[in-house]
Amino acid sequence: MSPRRNRPRGGEKPTERASDPGRYGGFGGSESWQGEEWSVRHVAGASAAGKRYRCPGCDQEIASGMPHVVAWPEHGGVDDRRHWHKACWNAKDRRTSKVQRSRNAPRY
Repeated sequence: MSPRRNRPRGGEKPTERASDPGRYGGFGGSESWQGEEWSVRHVAGASAAGKRYRCPGCDQEIASGMPHVVAWPEHGGVDDRRHWHKACWNAKDRRTSKVQRSRNAPRY
C-alpha cells in the first residue's frame, strides 16, 4: 500500500494559494457604507469564547464562539467596533435604521 498524499496533485503550490475570502479566520478588508469607509474583519469566534456581543443589525445576542463580523469606521477607534452576525452585515442596506428593542432586552 502506498502512503497517503496530503497535497493536491495539481500544479498549485501551497505558497501560490490565494486566501479564501468566504471563510472565517481573520480575513479583513474595507467596505463603503452610509457614505463612509468601514474596516470589516471576519472572525472565527473561537478566541472570543465566553464573551457576548449584541448584533446592531438584529439586536440579538451573538452566541459565544460563533463566527461573526467585526466592523468599525476607518477613522474610528476601538470603541467604535461593532460585532455583527454575518447575515445581518450582508443585509444592512435592506434593514430599517431603527431596530425596536423589547422591553426586557438588556442594553449593551
